[in-house]
Amino acid sequence: MIRGEALLASLGDRLKDIRGRITPNAEMDKITWFRAGGPAEALYQPADEEDLAAFLRAVPQDIPVTTVGIGSNLLVREGGIPGFVVRLSAKGFGEAELISPTRIRAGAATPDKRVAAVAYEAGLGGFHFYHGIPGGIGGALRMNAGANGVETRERVVEVRALDRKGEAHVLANADMGYSYRHSTAPSDLIFVSAVFEGYPEEKDAIKAAMDAVQLHRETVQPIREKTGGSTFKNPEGTSAWKEIDNAGCRGLMIGGAQMSPMHCNFMINTGNATGYDLEYLGETVRARVLESSGIRLQWEIKRIGLFKPGREVQEFLGQML
Repeated sequence: MIRGEALLASLGDRLKDIRGRITPNAEMDKITWFRAGGPAEALYQPADEEDLAAFLRAVPQDIPVTTVGIGSNLLVREGGIPGFVVRLSAKGFGEAELISPTRIRAGAATPDKRVAAVAYEAGLGGFHFYHGIPGGIGGALRMNAGANGVETRERVVEVRALDRKGEAHVLANADMGYSYRHSTAPSDLIFVSAVFEGYPEEKDAIKAAMDAVQLHRETVQPIREKTGGSTFKNPEGTSAWKEIDNAGCRGLMIGGAQMSPMHCNFMINTGNATGYDLEYLGETVRARVLESSGIRLQWEIKRIGLFKPGREVQEFLGQML
């Protein structure tokens, strides 16, 4: 069993000046949209950037620090997460503001949808796709989130981040190393804010584009279910959902986890799925698609934490094809 109290006790008074909230043995299933997964040894929600920097300086380098966003694209394993989980607070990192006629600064905890709304109010085009992404800006920056033919990398000017030692860095767009649903920015960097650039556009046109995004989501995606969004990245030259469908996995269930009958690249918790059920289902789908088409689907959902002993899940269920 994870002992968060022991972790905090081992640090003595190192964290005495931290203003943010620290919760030992935090239940991650209350945070993730899948509503499943084991606990974090300790969850830290910083008050602001200065508080986060002080925390990172205070925690020894050998203690793991894992950053999560709003939990929409996250699968936590049943064995839980060792060390600290950092989750940026909406109060300290959740604002978006216009800083020039064409630029927006947004904190990493800002919902993507909020950035789309700020852009609309300012008459800035190019952000309508965020209206349909149920995540936060930090995750969008990390994975180059995109929808409806637009990606985050097309809007990013620069990103502000803290490293594991609490030192600040500013990364230009080129420094992020963006590609499809991926960036090469160092994994230990915690993004705290970013500057984005759009272009002047009529508000009626922006509203129409946002409405089209919303209609598409409501029509083809199971948005009212406990889901993590798209489960797998689209392989080159095809769509993940087509390959999943062709492999006979639409509606496939394992325990309480199911590939949605509505959109079979969406994995859902039908009510009582565990982290094991969800990951085993995902690897079952990967194995069947590999067998049927030779395509190795890559996870888009971020999976973190430890497996519970005896409930490990092998990639592609151990297939060697």
